[in-house]
Amino acid sequence: MSSPYLCDMPVLLAPMAGYTDVVFRALCVSFGCDMTYTEMVSAKGLSFGNARTETYLELGENETSVAVQLFGHEPALLADVAREVCDRLGPKLRCIDLNMGCPAQKIVSNGDGSALMRTPALAGAVVEAVKKASAVPVTVKFRKGWDSDTCVSFAKVLEEHGADALTLHARTRVQQYEGTADRSAIAAVKAAVSVPVIGNGDIVDGESALAMRDETHCDGLMVGRGALGRPWIFREIKAALAGEPYTPPTVPERLEIALLHAERIEAQKGPHGLVELRKHLPRYLSGMRNASLLRARLNEAKSVAEIRQLLLDSAKDATI
Repeated sequence: MSSPYLCDMPVLLAPMAGYTDVVFRALCVSFGCDMTYTEMVSAKGLSFGNARTETYLELGENETSVAVQLFGHEPALLADVAREVCDRLGPKLRCIDLNMGCPAQKIVSNGDGSALMRTPALAGAVVEAVKKASAVPVTVKFRKGWDSDTCVSFAKVLEEHGADALTLHARTRVQQYEGTADRSAIAAVKAAVSVPVIGNGDIVDGESALAMRDETHCDGLMVGRGALGRPWIFREIKAALAGEPYTPPTVPERLEIALLHAERIEAQKGPHGLVELRKHLPRYLSGMRNASLLRARLNEAKSVAEIRQLLLDSAKDATI
């Protein structure tokens, strides 16, 4: 089966629960993201026809290269759901990605996410079942290990059972998102398997993207939290990879992008989008003058219209 990636050294948006909804993904694509990943989707939820779970499969008009990330631990169920997803999404779907890295307690307590790193035989069975059912490549995102470094042996199991590519977030489950990502672990996995390996963890700008590429010899780069409030990071990384100069957006430009994000969330989710905006918009203000004051006002806003006016006034003040 062909590679899920459409270019050499693709720059990908990581799946992040509560953040990488259809609005944010589409915004990242407009800044050069090569492939987006849905928020992780419960295979069991889809099998039950859960209405909220169904919304995770909504795609943006500009999303032409998408991975659906499924979580679960039952091989037959995951295979059935993967088959359904392939039928529903058609040519936009580049791969089915299996989540074997989420560290959240509510996920691992059910045997899902990074809990599968403690049961490699089951993880292999999941990959094998989904691979037989899927019309597109099957990839896996996992961690350095549960509480120690087991990623190389785990990666070999995944490859042996048919995984077409692997993404490694180089922290253990115990680390959660603390400490620094261990690039040497990614390099070790890359040296141990023949399928493409995507490096993930602490990519926050062009410089760190080049360091990930050069230190690990990975086949692609996945950006997670570094993209929050900075969807233009994909343009920055692409410039760094090409050895081209890059000029970051000015403060007014950043606020205009934040406003665009707000307007698209309002169009997609209506008044309920206010909760989503409170997660995203403060991140656009990092390093700005009077950022703490504006952040507080945004958090206190009672409507999307009020948020719009705050952003417009701030953008105007930033040009004076």
